Amino acid sequence: MKKKNNYKKYKFTYIKATVTTLFLGVMLAKGYTTFEETGENFFHIQVNGQDVGTLGEKEQIEELLLQARKNVAASSDELMFMETDLVVLGEEVLWGEVDKEEDVLSRMEQALKSRIRETLHRSYTLKVNECIINLASLEDVQALLQAAIDKYGNDGKFNVELRNGSDREFSVLSAEVVDTDEEDDQVRPAYTEAGVQCVISGITGEPQTVEKKEFSDYELGIQSMNFAEDVEVVEVYLPESRLTSLEDAINLVIMEQETPSIYEVVPGDTLSEIAIKVNIPMENIIEMNDSLEDEKSTLQIGQKLLITVPEPELSVNRVEEEYYEESYDADIVYIDNDNWYTTDMVVHQQPSAGFRKVVADVSYVNDKEIGREILKEEIVMEAVAKVVERGTRIPPTYIKPISGGRLSSGFGRRNVPGISSSHKGIDWATPTGTPVYASCGGTVARAGWGSGYGYVIYINHEDGRQTRYGHLSKILVNVGQQVKQGEKIALSGNTGNSTGPHIHFEILINGSQVNPLDYLD
Repeated sequence: MKKKNNYKKYKFTYIKATVTTLFLGVMLAKGYTTFEETGENFFHIQVNGQDVGTLGEKEQIEELLLQARKNVAASSDELMFMETDLVVLGEEVLWGEVDKEEDVLSRMEQALKSRIRETLHRSYTLKVNECIINLASLEDVQALLQAAIDKYGNDGKFNVELRNGSDREFSVLSAEVVDTDEEDDQVRPAYTEAGVQCVISGITGEPQTVEKKEFSDYELGIQSMNFAEDVEVVEVYLPESRLTSLEDAINLVIMEQETPSIYEVVPGDTLSEIAIKVNIPMENIIEMNDSLEDEKSTLQIGQKLLITVPEPELSVNRVEEEYYEESYDADIVYIDNDNWYTTDMVVHQQPSAGFRKVVADVSYVNDKEIGREILKEEIVMEAVAKVVERGTRIPPTYIKPISGGRLSSGFGRRNVPGISSSHKGIDWATPTGTPVYASCGGTVARAGWGSGYGYVIYINHEDGRQTRYGHLSKILVNVGQQVKQGEKIALSGNTGNSTGPHIHFEILINGSQVNPLDYLD
């Protein structure tokens, strides 16, 4: 009996040991672990409302979440803003099943990606003057700037390079146009020889010969290019909604836009000539300027006109070497005559156009020529210059002979009973006794009574003209007396054939009356 009881005891112990061994094996195989009774030692983890697993150490959770954020951020070149709502529920257990760290990390990454609020793309801001364009890549920036120079027939000779500005606090790229042909980076032989020649001649006093170039020796085409404005490129992070496509950027930066500008009138300008110069229809210029009524409006030298000139945001300077054949005019030859007035001019020789072959460096801003330097010229037929003799003396001016007064009768035909139908001067109604002044300096030729004029004064002027002042009440000068412009010569009145107190005024050129209003300042 005792032997049987010992057998049962041994059998129970064996079974218990076996079960314990199997239990420990399962725990180790499936990630179960035992815990000491020291408070919370088993943690359930949620990220952004999603269960991502369980861990046995709280410190592991923060480390894994940080690593998950780094991994998500590193998976893209863009700058992402993501929500990170971490919830950790801890409890104390004797044993429990924990997840592998790599599994928790993976599920954390998925939870973070599901709650990305905004993605900022790495992009590039291009600034030209006040124009700012955001592009998706440096390749787009390069393509935009290259299109700006290719617009003018570059043919691959010039490329745009983006370079770091070493003098900037932040990383700012600048754009430069570079010549792809290394030979073109050197100074042209003709210029180099000329420069050396100057130095040597200055030191030794010996003249140096420079080989003459033929037309065929010149390499025609674009010699240099650069941007007229400073171009800056900065790396930024922006939402996709603020990026501009390459096609739209080209339209905004390179294509011509209507830009307000000012044109200053120079001597000899007419509206039609200005329209041709600025390539704007004359009616558009008139519409833009309130000071112009129509195509016959008078222009003043120095007058400023508002015009709109088509210009791109990014302008390109270039120099092109060009060969052309043209008719040309010789410069006018002027002979100054100090005895003549500036209004006097005589042509002694009519011009005749010549013909020549030319190689020139022509400077442009966009498509507008701003300068021309002739490198070689061959005259096929010499031009004949126009020879003009002109006066240098400033002609005298004429002023109104009274202060105030009302214009009561103009120059030319009029219908007044008992008075000639052709009025030889102009009348200003004014009270008797109003001072009358010399319209221009000169010599008194007549001072006294004149038929029809009443009391009258004639004054001869040095430009050959004569002024007359009629219907006076009192004469204050004598025949032969020299008077200055603005000097008081008489008092107005109502003498002779007159219908009321006034001053009658005439200007005569070559003995014939002209409309005084056309000559008064």
